[in-house]
Amino acid sequence: MTCSPTRPLPAAPAPRGLDLSTLVGAAGWARLPAAVRRRFGVDHGTANYVGRMELRCSPVGRVFAALSRLFGSPLCGATSAAVPTSVRVFHDGCGGMVWERLFHTAGTRAPHRVRSTKQLDAGGGLVERTDGGLAMALRVFEDGGALVFESRRFALVLGRLRVPVPALLTPGTCRVTHTDLGDGLFRFDLDMVHPLWGRTFHQSGVFADPVVAVRAGAAQ
Repeated sequence: MTCSPTRPLPAAPAPRGLDLSTLVGAAGWARLPAAVRRRFGVDHGTANYVGRMELRCSPVGRVFAALSRLFGSPLCGATSAAVPTSVRVFHDGCGGMVWERLFHTAGTRAPHRVRSTKQLDAGGGLVERTDGGLAMALRVFEDGGALVFESRRFALVLGRLRVPVPALLTPGTCRVTHTDLGDGLFRFDLDMVHPLWGRTFHQSGVFADPVVAVRAGAAQ
């Protein structure tokens, strides 16, 4: 009896990227500029953005930034203007979107690195998680042509254990806004507002989109 050779099993398809359009909704997604839809589209690929940030941190914010060192330093406690900043965005291979930010603040030997991953939780909701285990559930929506991410609640994720963090023990509600400025530029704004202490963090900067720059150069 002759046995036929075993055929290799077909490779499992790679997980698709994060589909924010479904979370935003068809109507809101359609109101976003085409450049924003491309930057956050499910198949946008790896991107690198360079710009300058204004960083503001209150005294209470600096306390939270110091405490966050226990969890990978996801909060930057610097207060400075025109900070050179680079951002790398890429898929993590598991259906999530990684944002890696480097703040090149003056007087520091190495840039402050903040890395987080946006992904779906078991219930299909959007979650952003830092490498150190801090996570926040997010609401994502369109507002006046801008894409907005707003925190709903925080948690500490340790393996399979998920520990809710009371609002008073967090830096506050986080709101991130991505606004297209045209001509290959966009603005990033982040604000964190504590229920008792007010604004703890403010970050704002303008970045260049290399994809638009390449297209513009090719058209000339």
